[in-house]
Amino acid sequence: MRVLKFGGTSLANAQRFNQVADIVINNQQQSQIALVLSAPAGVTNNLVAVVEKTSNGLSADSHLFDIQRIFSELIKGLKSTYSELADDLLKTFFERELAHLTDLLEGVRLLSQCPPSIEAQILSKGELLSIACMKQLLIAKGHNVEVIKPQQKLMSKKGGYLEAHIDIEASRALFAKEGLIKNVIYLMPGFTAGNAKGETLVLGRNGSDYSAAVLAACLNAKCCEIWTDVDGVYSCDPRLVKDAKLLDSLSYAEAMELSYFGAKVLHPKTIAPIAQYHIPCLIKNTHNPQAPGTLIGAQQSNEELQVKGISDLKNLTMISISGAGMKGIVGMAGRIFSTVSRAGVSIILITQSSSEYSLSFCISSPDCDKTVDALQEEFSLEFENNLLEPIELVKERAIISLVGDGMEKAKGIAARFLTALTGASINITAIAQGSSERSISVVVSEKKAQEAVIACHQKFFASVQYIDMFLIGCGGVGGALVDQVHRQQARLAERNIQIRVCGVANSRVMLMDAKGIELDNWRDLLKDATHPLSLSKMQALVNDSHIINPVIVDCTSNDAIAARYVDFLGAGFHVVTANKKANTSSMDYYRQLRLTALMKRRKFLYDTNVGAGLPVIENMQNLFNAGDQLLKFNGILSGSLSFIFGKLDEGKSFSEVTTEARNMGFTEPDPRDDLSGTDVARKLLILAREAGMDISLEDVEIEQALPPGFDDTGTPDEFMARLPEADAYFKALQEKANEKNQVLRYIGSIVDGKCKCSIQAVDADDPMNKVKDGENALAFYSQYYQPIPLVLRGYGAGTEVTAAGIFADVLRTLNWKQEF
Repeated sequence: MRVLKFGGTSLANAQRFNQVADIVINNQQQSQIALVLSAPAGVTNNLVAVVEKTSNGLSADSHLFDIQRIFSELIKGLKSTYSELADDLLKTFFERELAHLTDLLEGVRLLSQCPPSIEAQILSKGELLSIACMKQLLIAKGHNVEVIKPQQKLMSKKGGYLEAHIDIEASRALFAKEGLIKNVIYLMPGFTAGNAKGETLVLGRNGSDYSAAVLAACLNAKCCEIWTDVDGVYSCDPRLVKDAKLLDSLSYAEAMELSYFGAKVLHPKTIAPIAQYHIPCLIKNTHNPQAPGTLIGAQQSNEELQVKGISDLKNLTMISISGAGMKGIVGMAGRIFSTVSRAGVSIILITQSSSEYSLSFCISSPDCDKTVDALQEEFSLEFENNLLEPIELVKERAIISLVGDGMEKAKGIAARFLTALTGASINITAIAQGSSERSISVVVSEKKAQEAVIACHQKFFASVQYIDMFLIGCGGVGGALVDQVHRQQARLAERNIQIRVCGVANSRVMLMDAKGIELDNWRDLLKDATHPLSLSKMQALVNDSHIINPVIVDCTSNDAIAARYVDFLGAGFHVVTANKKANTSSMDYYRQLRLTALMKRRKFLYDTNVGAGLPVIENMQNLFNAGDQLLKFNGILSGSLSFIFGKLDEGKSFSEVTTEARNMGFTEPDPRDDLSGTDVARKLLILAREAGMDISLEDVEIEQALPPGFDDTGTPDEFMARLPEADAYFKALQEKANEKNQVLRYIGSIVDGKCKCSIQAVDADDPMNKVKDGENALAFYSQYYQPIPLVLRGYGAGTEVTAAGIFADVLRTLNWKQEF
């Protein structure tokens, strides 16, 4: 014997009724079947609404009409498929039950309330009508059917009319009095039970699953199958995490823990009977019957997963009782829990301080008022004498739980759990772990529950890690970055990484899409965008879409954008920037950036501030974190000045090579921006600050890459027209350098704690001597690297190189370890 249970979504219409009937018939060929059915989707909700509205003197006609429509369409649909269907019998049965329902509701209307015994009769109508339809459908298909009346077979031992619990031993005895008839399909309405008087009771939430489990225990079934609309039990809610893992199997204990803390597939009441009688339970998909499903059994599964599932339970309130009257007083916890129990409230999670000064527990939020009233009454003397502080309520909480039998022997699970939550900027209100060590739970804000599940799933399963990028500035470098991300998606997917470009903004407008902008034609989409750049809108998108790893990328040189980095970090974004303005601003702002990043557990990454794509900043940080100290630095930090001074070696004039560099796009449109030395000074300042120097831009000595006193006024074209006047000066410098076998380079240096940018003549053995054609070179002389310096050399300019450096920083946001 096998017990099969089908839920409301599996019985939503005639087509699905037929699908269920076919599954039952196919299974009947392997072993005898007992079938438990819920009401069709929507029927029970309408019945609940009927009771509520009628009790309040309101019309429930619309809900009654919906119920009538659902069953009329169902009967009509079944008849159209099977002409042999006894639809007259079904219509008569339905009309009789509808008339009985109307009579019950009339009594409710007169009383202005619905007694629980009457409510149970009303709420169970849907399952009764489901069974009637399935019975006639199976008969029309040529099968013998017997209906089990749960009011006569499933006896309650407690729980009242609306939350009944079955006395399984008594029910087994009733079934044992009658043997099973071979070649018969047994049908039983779910959600329904009876008492010694033969009255109708209902079993509460997930009652039909519970019915099936109890029936399996009563019939000594080989298996209990719960057929639903998903392929089985997942590692977490697949509606929250797209790549949630389908679990092959679970132990009873794992299933109990998951269901207790909010997993929707099964309720704890369902698992208890099958676990007690060691009956395997199989979760199957009605719409995909060939899928293997998830098997719940007595043995631990063979899957090599320390953590099997992540569940979330919402709409909770945490109640805390504290005060001097708690410490060392025997029986205080017992009084608290007994009081809550007498109020009819279930406690979901408990945690207590080691000092015994306070005790906290979570309950369902709808039970909050009666719980507080009961506690106020029980401890009235303690409150009056200030032995207890006022009861503290923290509302809108959720419990996130890790569950797995393998957790008991695994090390570091709790640390990884808390690290995942911290990395997603989720504050933890309370922590509790079961004595079996197969579960650990934390209490968090309900608003953060989905982000918590996503973050933990990424931490514990072979899950895709998402980076959600918001780009500000989509010119040369920014545009190249988006194109590189687009080209690399397949390669990143092999490493379980996906970058979604959720926002792109230029100086005028912003384009956003939480699912990721279509990168094939992002430039055209941006042209049609109308919304201006707005941090609040980006933040709203992140919150509404439960994005856990948002990254703002700044590819501008805008002062106003750089001034908002603290706001970005404070709002939960990582910040990746090629913009040097923030790191060369005041020391107060410099420190504030790093403090905010630390406090918010966000990354502030800027490797492209110096050397474009060269890994300069990261290498410096690694060296200094390892205890090294900078003694001296020399570097060619400007690609344009590298090109210009490198060409002077070839005998070309200064004005000639500057014009050439401008035409090739090596310089800014106004070459004075490069020749002023300010850009080099900013880069040098950043390096100095990384080395621990407390200085500002005003402290950097800057010599222009122009003759002393040279007139650099006027428009860019006017300046370029005067530039040949500088040729003689540079020719003289070059000839003097040649006499000593030296070359001219524009170098930023740090010597004896002082920073200077200037034209220098360097010897043939100097690391800067051969650097030209747009290359950058940085020579670090430190305690670890002397007398031979650490030299980083390569192209320090160009959109593709700079974009690649930014791309590398974006990927580093996946590493939760904060770096400074």
